[in-house]
Amino acid sequence: MRKTDPGVHVTPTIQVIERMFALIDVLASREEAVSLKEISEKTGLHPSTTHRILNDLATGRFVDRPVAGSYRLGMRLLELGNLVKGRLNVRDAALAPMRELHRHIQQPVNLSMRQGDEIVYVERAFSERSGMQVVRAIGGHAPLHLTSTGKLFLAADDPQRVRAYATRTGLAGHTKNSITQLPVLERELAKARQYGIARDNEELELGVRCMAAGIYDDQGRLIAGLSISAPADRLDEGWLSKLQATAKEISSALGHKNL
Repeated sequence: MRKTDPGVHVTPTIQVIERMFALIDVLASREEAVSLKEISEKTGLHPSTTHRILNDLATGRFVDRPVAGSYRLGMRLLELGNLVKGRLNVRDAALAPMRELHRHIQQPVNLSMRQGDEIVYVERAFSERSGMQVVRAIGGHAPLHLTSTGKLFLAADDPQRVRAYATRTGLAGHTKNSITQLPVLERELAKARQYGIARDNEELELGVRCMAAGIYDDQGRLIAGLSISAPADRLDEGWLSKLQATAKEISSALGHKNL
């Protein structure tokens, strides 16, 4: 199979995407808004084509129109950039402490973040040489109410948001241990708020238990969860203090002031 040289610029195979990139590059080169005429001239695109693509980008908030006939980069790009930046910073700060925690407990350590009504696993530390272990795939996802980290995020929401989540999802269960009733979930979340940790007692997968502690940024916002997953009969409560200490270490690296 032919490999692509990373140093060589690759042109998108879909023409409209190539044109969209060219338009964004022109807008990115200027701090002020740029006129349609100038954008068209710099990209070599016909004004009608330029206008049509820019309007589509504006619909998605990737481009703003401060005044008629002029354009600049939109807030959606800032939002996405901050999202990516936050995730990369968390992963960078978390990986070494995660590996050290794994070295002590010899069980997989997971880093996950909220995405809508689910958590997404964004990093992990595990050993392929270890025996029986529960390894979550990077990019895998699961409902908030069935996971330890997900419960941390729900616990950070106000009651109205939790009820809205329950309505949207129906609190569908995966196992006989899954929490599928709102009053039960609310009691579980109250414990998470009180103790600062959350658990999954074979609620996502039979035979697997998890414990999670939160990771916070410099504004004190919960941005990720650090969890240990293990076969149900092997989860050691003695790991909890190490988990919390590691989560605090990562939070401190992100600028959080631990009280």
